[in-house]
Amino acid sequence: MRQSIKRRKKNLQKKEAIKDIIKKIKKLIAQGKTDEAKTLLPQAYQTIDKAAKSYLAKRTAGRKKSRLLTYINKYAGSSH
Repeated sequence: MRQSIKRRKKNLQKKEAIKDIIKKIKKLIAQGKTDEAKTLLPQAYQTIDKAAKSYLAKRTAGRKKSRLLTYINKYAGSSH
């Protein structure tokens, strides 16, 4: 029982970390700061990859990374 509680806590922390970094990137893009968003991309990839080692499925992690990069590239050319 205690072990499952510990794992749940760690998994929730990783899930929140992914949400936070994605929110930061989307917020920067909304402000038109695509260069700053691109500098956060490696950090986002690292966070997603770490989560993929434990609770997140590998394909889900790949999909999240792909969608994030697509989102950045979509608004990189335009001044959104």
